[in-house]
Amino acid sequence: MKIAVVTDSTAYLTKEQYEQYSIYKLPLSVIMTNEVYLEEVDIRSTDFFEKVRGIEALPTSSQPTTGQILSLFNELAKDYDAIISVHLSSGISGTYQNVVSVAGMMGNIAVYPYDSELSCAAQGYYALEAARMAQAGASVEEIFQTFSEMRQTLKAYFLVDDLNHLVRGGRLSNGSAIIGSLLKIKPLLHFENKKIVVFEKIRTTKKALKRIEHLLAEDIAEGYPIVSTVIHGNAEAEALVWKEHLEATYPTVRFELSYFGPVIGTHLGEGSLGMTWVEDRSRSL
Repeated sequence: MKIAVVTDSTAYLTKEQYEQYSIYKLPLSVIMTNEVYLEEVDIRSTDFFEKVRGIEALPTSSQPTTGQILSLFNELAKDYDAIISVHLSSGISGTYQNVVSVAGMMGNIAVYPYDSELSCAAQGYYALEAARMAQAGASVEEIFQTFSEMRQTLKAYFLVDDLNHLVRGGRLSNGSAIIGSLLKIKPLLHFENKKIVVFEKIRTTKKALKRIEHLLAEDIAEGYPIVSTVIHGNAEAEALVWKEHLEATYPTVRFELSYFGPVIGTHLGEGSLGMTWVEDRSRSL
């Protein structure tokens, strides 16, 4: 069976990764001053944050349309027998549910949607592993079994400069934002039950980053190989400094660098930082 792997643009994979693993991208959109931009097609991360500084109203985001999904899937049906489609958490976007609806319309190809229950590089781990396995001849069932195993070791934590982006976008409770504003804290955030919630309330960025490191070290101590990705919202210099420190401190971990693009950046804001990690299956096999 020939399996196509699709993910949406919020995985923020590199051009090289899309090409090397033949992964297909379904872009979400951002809307600024009544202009609609397809993420990673019409607008890139650095351009997005530059534009945001010059407007008063916060941008909004939107999921792919039914027509866009149908168009891609029908094109893939010409060359593939099945599609595995990996998407950002259904708790913060309707993208996954829309793909589920379209899957039910497809009579010419079997579509298997997957809710990553998070986003960004963590979501990308699933798409990359699915593509590697599909290229090696794995079945849909084998790939989904691997997804279940990956979920056991996959972690993702992040912090933002301004909680108001998350609150105004409806991605975090008002109560958390009020506490953050009053106490000047840097809440450490993560996904729980598909939603973004506060993991711990921490006073400073430095302490928040150290806490993430501690959580990583706990998993390193378990003894399995790990791949980890440092993620930033137009704060590459800070992210690189952190990544270099991490590489020196934890030499057994394979560290990568990624970013929060326009859609996720709409909700997290500029200056956000995060890290995700999972068992490195390329070294486990």
